[in-house]
Amino acid sequence: MLKGILQFAHQLLEESVERGETVIDATCGNGNDTLFLSKTVGDDGHVFAFDIQEQAHQETKALLTKHGKSNVSLIHDSHEHVEKYVHNEIGGAIFNLGYLPRSDKRIITKPDTTIAAIDAILNRLKKNKLVVIVVYHGHEGGKEEKEAVLNYCMALDQKKFSVLQYRFINQVNHPPFLLAIQKK
Repeated sequence: MLKGILQFAHQLLEESVERGETVIDATCGNGNDTLFLSKTVGDDGHVFAFDIQEQAHQETKALLTKHGKSNVSLIHDSHEHVEKYVHNEIGGAIFNLGYLPRSDKRIITKPDTTIAAIDAILNRLKKNKLVVIVVYHGHEGGKEEKEAVLNYCMALDQKKFSVLQYRFINQVNHPPFLLAIQKK
C-alpha cells in the first residue's frame, strides 16, 4: 500500500544504503533518522549527523545512547559545511527541512544553506546512491525554501541524476513531500 512520507524515505534509503558505508543525516532533529541510519550501516558504518541546535544534539544523543549506538558523529554546525567534516564518498543522505518539532519555530532550514549542503553531498555521493529530502513547507519561510529546492532539483542534469517527487495531493495544510535524487 502507499507509504507515508517518512516511511517511504526510510524504505528508499534501506534499499540503497549498504552496511559499512558512511552516510549523512543533514538535519538530525530528534534523532530518529540518525538512529535509522546508524542501524542501517551497522557497527562498521558511520553516520555524520548535523544540526545547528543544541536541543537537537541532546535529543539525538539520548536516543542513540538508549539504543547503544556509537557509530555517529554529532556535528554542531550547519549542514552547508559538510565538506569540512566528511572527506570520503557517502552511501546516502537524508534531510528533513523546516524546523525542529517542539522547539523555536523561528529557527528553520534556509534555501541557501540547504542547497549548498545538497550540492556538497551530491559531489561526495557514490554512483547509484540516494539523497532523500523531506520538504516541510507549511511554516514561515517554508515556501521560499521549497521553491528553491525544487528549482535546484529540476535543473540537475538528467544524464547525471534522476529526481523523484513523492507527495499526497489530497491532503490539507501544506503536507510534506519527498524528493529523492539518485546519482547515475
